[in-house]
Amino acid sequence: MSKVVLITGGSSGIGKSIAEFLTNKGFVVYGTSRNPDRVKEDLSFNLVRLDVGDTASIQSAVDTIVSKEKRLDIVINNAGVGITGPIEETPREEIHKVFSTNLYGPIEVMKAVLPPMRKQKQGLIINITSIAGYMGLPYRGLYSASKGALELVTEAMRMETKDFGVQITNLAPGDFATNIASGRYHAPVLTGSPYEKPYGDTLNLINEHVDDGGDPNDVAETVYKIINTTKPKVHYKVGAFMQKFSIVLKNILPDKVYEKLLLNHYKL
Repeated sequence: MSKVVLITGGSSGIGKSIAEFLTNKGFVVYGTSRNPDRVKEDLSFNLVRLDVGDTASIQSAVDTIVSKEKRLDIVINNAGVGITGPIEETPREEIHKVFSTNLYGPIEVMKAVLPPMRKQKQGLIINITSIAGYMGLPYRGLYSASKGALELVTEAMRMETKDFGVQITNLAPGDFATNIASGRYHAPVLTGSPYEKPYGDTLNLINEHVDDGGDPNDVAETVYKIINTTKPKVHYKVGAFMQKFSIVLKNILPDKVYEKLLLNHYKL
């Protein structure tokens, strides 16, 4: 029997790559979008409406899939948004939005899928986080915080659900060539702001390298390997060597030395 997969944010970027890859491997895949009607291209997988900021929308999508397929084997919490800016100058509502999508949304998805997974006594949840979630990056601190928080929530929920036959894990990608930048909130570079030059320079650096990321199919292949692992680890990383190695350095270097490396990288 083909396993049934739900992927949030499955209409573009990493989510779409995962959906296409798993469909080609014979899985029954349901991707999601806040507005499926706006997706004009023909997709090889099912697309249902789901807004991670709307609990009723989440529950409706899960109920629809379970009703049709009689099961839900794998859930990939992929939907996410980017944000840049000095924390001091980032509007409160934008801070709430990024946490709503990157943290509260995945939590609500897990709360919705755990009952059917517990009933069938098996299931796998993969939370797509970020290597940025392992460190506070200048002018990306809110994004780092939202993804880092999801890593810790996953650690806790693994222990809380260990008796249900449900497995939960994190997959932290580095930089990949997707369209995330088009939906990223950029706090404006304010003339006369004390952050005008350092933030402006950092934003230019980020934008210059936005298309230099790896192939999203690398993430899809890692997801497939996790699915075929009997006992998934707590954390997985996928990305360029130096991006993954940066986590190792953070664990072994004194805090101020590591901070100096980041400052040098961003030319701050």
